[in-house]
Amino acid sequence: MANVSIADIKTLREQLGTGMVDTKKALEEAEGNLEKAIEILRLKGAKGNAKRADRAATEGLVAGVTSEGSATLIELACETDFVAKNDKFIALAETVLQAVAAAGADGVEAALQADANGKSVEQAIADEAAVLGEKVELRGASTLSGDAFQIYLHKTSKDLPPQVGVIVAYSGDDAETARSIAQHISFAAPQFLTRDEVPADVVEKERDIVTEISRNEGKPDAALPKIVEGRVNAFFKQVVLLDQPYAKDNKLSIQKVADDAGISISGFARFKVGA
Repeated sequence: MANVSIADIKTLREQLGTGMVDTKKALEEAEGNLEKAIEILRLKGAKGNAKRADRAATEGLVAGVTSEGSATLIELACETDFVAKNDKFIALAETVLQAVAAAGADGVEAALQADANGKSVEQAIADEAAVLGEKVELRGASTLSGDAFQIYLHKTSKDLPPQVGVIVAYSGDDAETARSIAQHISFAAPQFLTRDEVPADVVEKERDIVTEISRNEGKPDAALPKIVEGRVNAFFKQVVLLDQPYAKDNKLSIQKVADDAGISISGFARFKVGA
């Protein structure tokens, strides 16, 4: 068995973040060859990733960044809050965020193929998951283009990184109102910007449901069309950002707030860890 130096163990642990025992065993198996030991440790980590594939990743963080003409938001998930606040996990999230932003990737599939310091984001995540010993996955990635942006990141616990993130893309000069709308989105969780974006089949399904509810309540047939339309409008106020009542003043719609501030909302993205 090869003699393994403390210096080599220290070097590998600092490079990969692996445990003392695993690092020592890998160096012994590699007969002191650092490159071979790294390969052994990564293969072991990859096998661990495969075993963790079916485990739930319900913790993590959100992170966002703006650049000229675009803004990017990601959700990186892990299994425990212990890892979520780990420096290595936070550093991985920053690497992923910068890679996704540089590629202008929108959606997880495109984001995983983005270049992260010479490897794909997918591989970077897999390599770090092997070190962290947990399932790590990119759960969300969105890049918006526009004239101006506000990013709002909300902590649900002071001991953890942000777990709710929002980007608002807008035009106009009132950054304060745009930020307030981003805060509203973090709370109200709209699914669409305008009514036109709601798929027709979703609207028809809702219409069928509220029609059935209204009939079961004994509403007269003559009054049904008006009642149904009222309930469909209420549905739009739940899921459509511009129709939602403003969180700070529910007598105003978000559309009215934006109009009064002289801004136009062109898009948004929202991620919540575990949602």
